[in-house]
Amino acid sequence: MGEPKLHWYAIKAFWRRTVALLEMLDESGVEYYAQKILPSYIFVHTDRMTVKRMQSNCIGKYYVYADRVTREPSVVPDKEMEIFRIITSSGDNGLEFLGEDPSVYKKGDKVRVLDGPFKGAEGYVVRIKKDRRLVVTISGVAAIATSYIPMELLEKI
Repeated sequence: MGEPKLHWYAIKAFWRRTVALLEMLDESGVEYYAQKILPSYIFVHTDRMTVKRMQSNCIGKYYVYADRVTREPSVVPDKEMEIFRIITSSGDNGLEFLGEDPSVYKKGDKVRVLDGPFKGAEGYVVRIKKDRRLVVTISGVAAIATSYIPMELLEKI
């Protein structure tokens, strides 16, 4: 039958329980990605059954992002996770969390960053506070805006 398929899932820790969640993941050997800009958001790379157990055992402490109708844990596409990791691990101090619904920001052209700390990232050009910035989203979970990126470093997709 083979190994269960691994996917990325988003979890939000409530009431400063991030450290406890990370300890639990370390003990269980589940791969995860945590970052500084959104410390209460942890992304786990595991199979559906493991994340469903986490979903049912951690009610009130953590929220596993799930489909609003079926309540099944929502898979974060590998491409979105890859781009999110490029942006959040860049060390850039100008990153800004935009919330769970980036639709309140006017989206422009879809672009790819050609060079610099965000090289390879894809997202949408948005003007925020008169600066041209790249917005990267994980659907239904979070949106992050980079600091200013010069147009010569962007390629329209």
